[in-house]
Amino acid sequence: MTTAVERFDDGARRRVNAHGRTTVGEGELLRHPVYTRMLHWIVAIFFFLAFLSGFALYTPWLYRALTPIFGGGPATRLLHPWFSLGFVVFFALQVLNWIIPMTWTRADSRWIRRVKTYVTNEEKLEPEDVGFFNAGQKMYFWAIVVSALVFLVSGFPMWFPRTFGRGAVAIGYVLHDVAALVMLVGLIVHIYESTAQQPGTFQAMTRGTVSRRWAWTHHPAWYRDATGRDPREDYQRALARESPRSEM
Repeated sequence: MTTAVERFDDGARRRVNAHGRTTVGEGELLRHPVYTRMLHWIVAIFFFLAFLSGFALYTPWLYRALTPIFGGGPATRLLHPWFSLGFVVFFALQVLNWIIPMTWTRADSRWIRRVKTYVTNEEKLEPEDVGFFNAGQKMYFWAIVVSALVFLVSGFPMWFPRTFGRGAVAIGYVLHDVAALVMLVGLIVHIYESTAQQPGTFQAMTRGTVSRRWAWTHHPAWYRDATGRDPREDYQRALARESPRSEM
């Protein structure tokens, strides 16, 4: 850690982790420490607040249903930009936290070429070079980064229409809506991937841990780095242990 930004991120991580605890059980690995989980849920809360308040202002048929949650129409209009700013600020901290593991590598390019195999679950194990995040997760992450920037920049003309003028406001509305829709679709995919598609993933953001089986199945290279063990060998050992039980 050399730059001021990196030192800030490292210091924040240490301070927050010092006030929390992650219990790693037998057969588990630490996936996300307290700091990462805290940022994740704060980002999620601000996103949903911005999403609901924005929907209330954008869609007349939801106006009466949603604006009372925030204290009425004027209060919703007042709070929406601040919810959005909260989302962007805390997501920026998560970007700093994940900038290194989210860097694109050659392994990610190879993963993209075989994405059909991943989507159809043709293989039980991910390729051995899949690290802490796979290419799909990285693409989702950077799509949200770009969308959040567009969301932020387009929001200012809508927030201060007299300053920016009608033209900028009109363009802002279009860009703001597109960015919000991209993030909404990404969120739906994200929730599906972390629950139904990959059971055992959700607890990484609640308890902070994952099973070793989950790690060697979905992120073999990370499993190797974290344990010093061969993920394929451990997978075969697990299969060998389970075979006699299935025959009983």
